[in-house]
Amino acid sequence: MLDANRQRAFALEIVEKLRAAGFEALWAGGCVRDEVLGLVPKDYDVATSATPDEIRNLFGRRRTLEVGAAFGVVTVLGPRTAGQIEVATFRTDAEYSDGRHPDAVTFTDAEHDAQRRDFTINGLFFDPVAQKIVDYVGGQVDIERGIVRAIGDPRLRLREDRLRMLRAVRFAATFNFEIEPQTFAAIQAMAGDIVSVSPERIGMEIRRILVDPNRARALELLRDSRLLQHVLPELKELEAATFECTLCTLSALHEPSLPLALAALLSWERDAESREHRVLSTQYEVQDTNSAVLLPAPSSLLPAQVGRRLRYTNKEIDRAAWLLQQLPTIEQAQQMPWPHLQRILIHEGAPELLALHESLVGQADPALAFCRERLAWPPERLNPPPLIDGAALIEHGLAPGPQFAPLLEQVRDAQLEGRIQTRDEALALVDRLRSM
Repeated sequence: MLDANRQRAFALEIVEKLRAAGFEALWAGGCVRDEVLGLVPKDYDVATSATPDEIRNLFGRRRTLEVGAAFGVVTVLGPRTAGQIEVATFRTDAEYSDGRHPDAVTFTDAEHDAQRRDFTINGLFFDPVAQKIVDYVGGQVDIERGIVRAIGDPRLRLREDRLRMLRAVRFAATFNFEIEPQTFAAIQAMAGDIVSVSPERIGMEIRRILVDPNRARALELLRDSRLLQHVLPELKELEAATFECTLCTLSALHEPSLPLALAALLSWERDAESREHRVLSTQYEVQDTNSAVLLPAPSSLLPAQVGRRLRYTNKEIDRAAWLLQQLPTIEQAQQMPWPHLQRILIHEGAPELLALHESLVGQADPALAFCRERLAWPPERLNPPPLIDGAALIEHGLAPGPQFAPLLEQVRDAQLEGRIQTRDEALALVDRLRSM
């Protein structure tokens, strides 16, 4: 577990050591932005006049990694609670032929290094020794005004790395900023180019958007910037009212996991009228590892379709699908046979299922109150130990086989309904069931 204070101290230690060796060194990028916003940085980056070889010689080969040395980046390993910090040489970048990495870099000074960064709010430096901001790009003013602005020519910045279009949306939503008009117009004009970015990188940005408290505003910005139809095509045909309901559902979630947020994002599909409105032959672009193909999108497979395209884990996809599949169970909880409902409520995903249901219907829903009342039961009442298992059936004289599962299920139902309470009663029920 990283310690924020230790991490900060380690970042200061790196700067001090570089300066003691005669190099310029400053904190750079997102950590400086967070400092200005009064937030605790999640990590720290250091920018310096030292070259990668000089950085490695200073901190030692065993404490450094050449992860991005070709681009002037060396990772310095700290104590376990301090983590690791990227130390990058001031640089300017050549063309970005692959839309992600510069073809070449030239080592330079802090001012030119700031000019090659993405947005002014991320182009700031901070001197942790003198405790002052170093600003070559007007980032401080933009933070004060709440603006996400590309540094220099917006189209050039976005062409260098098209993922920056999604990052602009995420920053604007996360910090409740506006995207500067020329930057926003460039995103709208270039939105279709986002498909050239790898699914993994798009998926990571969508993940960050969905678990952020301002996720609903991010979805609005994705729609207005024309990115939505390319990164989440499943939502592009939604009617305005349905889209607004989806935003309300997302807003109602509190610190959701990715599966819960993904299920909320796709919860509109459960509505029959919405499904009928959709054109069944509509096709969506599903990017295979090697190619892009067009496949139909059955509504029951939406979590898998979206999750696999964005390269989420099978566990995350399965949980999102389970949440959507089990919503009718919670809606009908008061009429549901207790054994059926009990098996859902003892599932590890039950708290998220109730959170999803609440985001759709509100806190005052009777079915929600009913489920939470049952979940408050003591464990021995909510989920009592089974009276018998397979070993008990064998001991009772039954040969192992496929009949075990349905027998044990029926015995468990009877136990949960209170019709039997002892092992002997359970085995007697087995005998009756076998004789039928």
